[in-house]
Amino acid sequence: MTASKRRSITTAAALLLLAAGIACSDNSKAAPTRTETTIDPSVFHVDQPDLFKLAKIETRQLSTQLDANGVVTPDVNRNIHVTSQGSGRVVDLRVKLGDDVQKGQVLLTIYSADLAGAFSDYQKALADEHLANKGLERAQLLYSHGAFAQKDLEVAQDAEDKAKVDVHNTEQHVRLLGGDPAHPGSLLELRAPVNGTIVEQNVSGFEGVKSLDNSPNLFTIADLSQVWIVCDVYENDLGEVHVGDAAEVRLSAYPDKLYHGKIGDISRVLDPNIRSAKVRIVLPNPDGSLRPNMYAVATFRSTQLHALAVVPGTAVMRLQDKDWVFRKEGPNQFRKIEVHGIGVTPDGFQELREGAVKPGNEVVANALEFSSAVAESK
Repeated sequence: MTASKRRSITTAAALLLLAAGIACSDNSKAAPTRTETTIDPSVFHVDQPDLFKLAKIETRQLSTQLDANGVVTPDVNRNIHVTSQGSGRVVDLRVKLGDDVQKGQVLLTIYSADLAGAFSDYQKALADEHLANKGLERAQLLYSHGAFAQKDLEVAQDAEDKAKVDVHNTEQHVRLLGGDPAHPGSLLELRAPVNGTIVEQNVSGFEGVKSLDNSPNLFTIADLSQVWIVCDVYENDLGEVHVGDAAEVRLSAYPDKLYHGKIGDISRVLDPNIRSAKVRIVLPNPDGSLRPNMYAVATFRSTQLHALAVVPGTAVMRLQDKDWVFRKEGPNQFRKIEVHGIGVTPDGFQELREGAVKPGNEVVANALEFSSAVAESK
């Protein structure tokens, strides 16, 4: 064997020894906990289970809790739809969407042929009544001197009475259209019937306005001193909410503020598209900070206590829009199980709906840590 061949063999042997050394070095750095995945991917075997603290599922007497998304809406019982009794064209628009208005404030002015016609009828009725009154006075004078028949006097009295009725009716028509009988004119001023905020506007300047068949209404004025939070509660959770139950509301606009109210109504009809019912919470709004269409999250708490299974919040892991725990099933075996959380207690425990886990079961106290250790050991 030549010297060059001997050097090649020696070099190859050295490389093999170096590779073996690197492999041994890598094995010495293996994870302290090794898991073995069985045929069932939800079952894990852990060689050092003592590294993971366990928590026992307990039973507590608690009020049920449910979170639901919702929005701020005006109290429809405090909404006033403003329409015009007379048709015409807008010549002066004085308010806009979102403005606060006071009762009696002029919202807009309309040039109205209807109002002009009503004033004309009123003035004609006044003239007719004046003439009828003179006729009645003349008939009474003649009758008193025996120069007029009683039948003719009664006819004159009837004419006067009818003329008064016409005056009254035409005057009421003027007032109904928004006019003042003492100030004839064709400009109709539409005024706010109540104090509130304009939450809907369907008219602009110089736009034509119809009369009673106006659709939609010109304005909607809402009294926002009290508002509703309207939430969607899914069909599966309707058994958890009842009229009169307490509710806590948080708004995206004011994340640090907590509002307290009660459930005022639960819709009797489900939305067929998302299988949910509208749940209404009544909230006072004295400072007007709760504005229509603000996004809210409501937390409902039942008035009655129920036996609920609870577990530390850290024992529940959120993954792929589902909640999971790792339940101990043997000395070295754990199973990943889906659970359904229904609320969180003030001390941070997760309330669970009964199902796959039951009170007395032991689960890993820190599910995220266990999941990370499993992933590293594979």
